[in-house]
Amino acid sequence: MTQTSLRPGTRPAGESKWLDLPDGPVHYVDHGGPDGAPLAVLVHGLGGSHANWAALAPLLTHRLRVVAVDLAGFGLTTAGPRPASVSANADLLHRFVRQLSLDPVILVGNSMGGMISSLVAAEHPEAVRHLALVDPVLPLTAALPDHMLVATGLEGMLPLRVRMALARRRGPVPRNRQAMTMITLCCDDPEKVTDEVVDVHLALAARRGFVEETARDYKAAASSIVFTVARRRRYARLLHSIQTPVLLLHGTKDRLVPFRVARVAAAANPNWTFHPATGVGHVPMLEAPLWTSQRILEWIQPA
Repeated sequence: MTQTSLRPGTRPAGESKWLDLPDGPVHYVDHGGPDGAPLAVLVHGLGGSHANWAALAPLLTHRLRVVAVDLAGFGLTTAGPRPASVSANADLLHRFVRQLSLDPVILVGNSMGGMISSLVAAEHPEAVRHLALVDPVLPLTAALPDHMLVATGLEGMLPLRVRMALARRRGPVPRNRQAMTMITLCCDDPEKVTDEVVDVHLALAARRGFVEETARDYKAAASSIVFTVARRRRYARLLHSIQTPVLLLHGTKDRLVPFRVARVAAAANPNWTFHPATGVGHVPMLEAPLWTSQRILEWIQPA
């Protein structure tokens, strides 16, 4: 799979908007779409944001109305008093989609966002018409993540004072390098990500600036992912209970959630539609956006 640029005339950024919920505002980006088209809500992973969908979203808007949400504690949605855990963000996502649309929506979730979207689909089937999982966090099998990602994740779980000491030892890290960490870690080949999509990530980093609660929220979300995955049988039963149609896309070179894990999940759920993303890492929507959009649209609205 080679790098694919955006369709001519499309804008990767979309329109920044806010939705007021009783426990605080939620930021999202509205990429538009045809009047009356089904609503697709794109849900990012751990440490991610709406920017993770900048390459994919414009490729869907000729058939779907597309929005990309920032979960509590990520992107521009500060958690504040709200928990940033998986279960709390599943509740937030359900309330978010219900306020945006009274009709069932299409949930497209990557990594942690796939786990959260699965929780919503299982617990609120009336709210979800289709569920697309893009390299989601899945029940464990006999496969381990890449050592570099393990080291990065473990460092994120360290106490704040320890992380600050490590940061002082390394010296100041430019903001643009921080913004590129996710792309570098999660892509098999970061060069496949277009410059215009990189610019969206850099613009978000500049707009967000420093948020003191970031480390706290990241740790809370990461801990809740570990807790959910550790209860492997319960999580597997939840996935098996989902009644809405499910599409599973998974990169064969995913270092975070190894491809073997996706194969096992697909075999355990033969009613799912499963497509390997050959030669792609953890974020196919960034490395292979055209391929990803084609698989999603063919599955939702077959010719």
